[in-house]
Amino acid sequence: MSDILSQDIQYLKGVGPARAKLLNSELDVYTLKDLLYTFPYKYVDRTIIHRIQDLEEDMPQVQLVGQIVDFERVTKGPHKRIVATFTDGTGYIELVWFKALKYINETIKANVPYLILGKPTVFGRRFSIAHPEIEKYDEENTRQNQFQAFYSTTELLKKRNISSKVISHLISNAFDAVQGKLAETLSPSIINEKGLLSLEKALYDVHYPNSSKSLPLALHRLKFEELFYLQLDILHYAKDRKKEVAGFLFKKVGEQFLTFYNDHLPFELTEAQKRVIKEIRSDMRKGQQMNRLLQGDVGSGKTMVALMSCLLAIDNGFQACIMAPTEILAEQHLATVRELLGNMNVNVELLTGIVKGKERKRILDDLASGKTQILVGTHALIEPKVHFLNLGLAVIDEQHRFGVKQRSKLWEKNIRPPHVLVMTATPIPRTLAMTVYGDLDVSVIDELPPGRKPIQTLHYYSSDVDKMYAGIRTELKRGRQVYIVYPLIEESEKSDLKNLEDGYMQLTEVFSEYNVGKVHGKMKSQEKEAAMSAFLNNEIQILVSTTVIEVGVNVPNASVMVIEEADRFGLAQLHQLRGRVGRGAEQSYCILMTHRRLNENTKRRMDIMVESNDGFVIAEEDMKLRGPGDLEGTAQSGLPFTLKIANIIKDNKLMEEARECATRIMTSDPDENLSDNAIVWKQLKRLKRNKENFSDIS
Repeated sequence: MSDILSQDIQYLKGVGPARAKLLNSELDVYTLKDLLYTFPYKYVDRTIIHRIQDLEEDMPQVQLVGQIVDFERVTKGPHKRIVATFTDGTGYIELVWFKALKYINETIKANVPYLILGKPTVFGRRFSIAHPEIEKYDEENTRQNQFQAFYSTTELLKKRNISSKVISHLISNAFDAVQGKLAETLSPSIINEKGLLSLEKALYDVHYPNSSKSLPLALHRLKFEELFYLQLDILHYAKDRKKEVAGFLFKKVGEQFLTFYNDHLPFELTEAQKRVIKEIRSDMRKGQQMNRLLQGDVGSGKTMVALMSCLLAIDNGFQACIMAPTEILAEQHLATVRELLGNMNVNVELLTGIVKGKERKRILDDLASGKTQILVGTHALIEPKVHFLNLGLAVIDEQHRFGVKQRSKLWEKNIRPPHVLVMTATPIPRTLAMTVYGDLDVSVIDELPPGRKPIQTLHYYSSDVDKMYAGIRTELKRGRQVYIVYPLIEESEKSDLKNLEDGYMQLTEVFSEYNVGKVHGKMKSQEKEAAMSAFLNNEIQILVSTTVIEVGVNVPNASVMVIEEADRFGLAQLHQLRGRVGRGAEQSYCILMTHRRLNENTKRRMDIMVESNDGFVIAEEDMKLRGPGDLEGTAQSGLPFTLKIANIIKDNKLMEEARECATRIMTSDPDENLSDNAIVWKQLKRLKRNKENFSDIS
């Protein structure tokens, strides 16, 4: 791309040093390129003039032409405002300002033709528009026959008179400066194959579209390019990693693995478990570092696969570790592993923050000498004083709960990085997996072990509380246990905690013959651990909780999960909570409690939960229903490039197309020497400069 794009923004016409500093600090704009890639957040069709008499409540932004006939200025008291009565001859509407009152008072006049733009709302049977965009109306000079782009600004920019219109004007000046000098960033073959606009036309049209047809073409080109280079970078990094990072060679399947497989399996492995173990075994004997993601629903048998992978490491003279996000989950893993191994001669130890003194020293000494073969623990495993004799495999459970730096410290526990198996019980859609975990090989356990009955999910309304209580009592009389979960969006939300406390008090009255416990984020860690342990040991029969138990202990005796105000949870979280039950052979139930007045989207979420127990189906539906919501936050946090215009959820089909194109180029030109791809490789290197290395998030 031409050097002119690197020009300091202060030298652009209309900017200067003072404005440049504001653009730097407020919009992260330093160069002409930064400005050209500052994209609009919305567009308004300025060809349509609405009439006040035709306004409806659910209309988005509307454009009106008329004049102000009356002002009401409330300049005293807590609710200072200016209210203007506006008419276009077909009716009246109120324009309301709560900010910049001095400016409005001095510049906006009565009986002057204005063009206004804003979203109409109804208050007291009358339409009003709060903080409308307003400008004098001149039929010849007013923008017509085009879509107007709107740019995000900040309060400071507005105070310094840098509005959306000013940004648009500066971008126009930038186009004048770079006209004809924008170098193409995709190869001719890709542009021709995909029928894409040139970069210069796409950039111009995305800022100044002249019709509803030109905008989609511009967006398509720019989004495709962004997703293409994102995928190419991921594939490029994965190729380099496999080539450069040598892995420990696990040549054999030995005594420990075979003894366990032949004599200690509590049930026959599912076909999915067998397939995944074969994939892991294949990785470990290639001499390259394994970097594999294991996805599987709650209760699908991931721990069994992890243990058998650890035994492969032991058979080849290596140690293994399993790192869990909480002490209680680490203790659960230890108990499960020891129970499965039985009397086998495998030394398994636990290291968490509560292991102190002589016991801690003994464990660390045994680990350094090689006596300890499998170490289970929390982030305590990554402390500098923890030394392995020969760590060959690191298993990380619920890996998204650990920070990047925490995980990477495990890689430093041997002269070469150990094989890595990261596990998650949070299924994510394929289109997200190929990006968030794009450099990992992905294995999926998509079957439940034999004997597990599908959880029966019921949707009750708040008026059905007696029916819900009756169901709980039936299960308690059978000796089962019950979770009751309340939403807690933020730890500071007192109303949520009050709901939990009120629910706890009511349950202690209704089920006075049983022990009712509670656990929430405001409690100290020791209190939470004590409550969870008491529930695990059946000293508590009903556990009232917030979502702190979403990823938690395995309590096979718990057969009922009640989720209060289920409409406040996303599908993925509902599915995770449901997975706390159904871990034994008995029938389990999940009861979704909501009020009756649900919107269509929320009702659909409840229906999906009732209809399906498949986490991957639910993840796909979650993506469709929620769009860029929380999923985007999770996904985009792990990207090597910041996406400025594409959205990995909304644009998932385009991302698959970009992935296919990037894969083809990576496969056909692994040495990066084909002339047709010269532009592509050059642009990838340019993008990678000063960007976060993808290895930091793997």
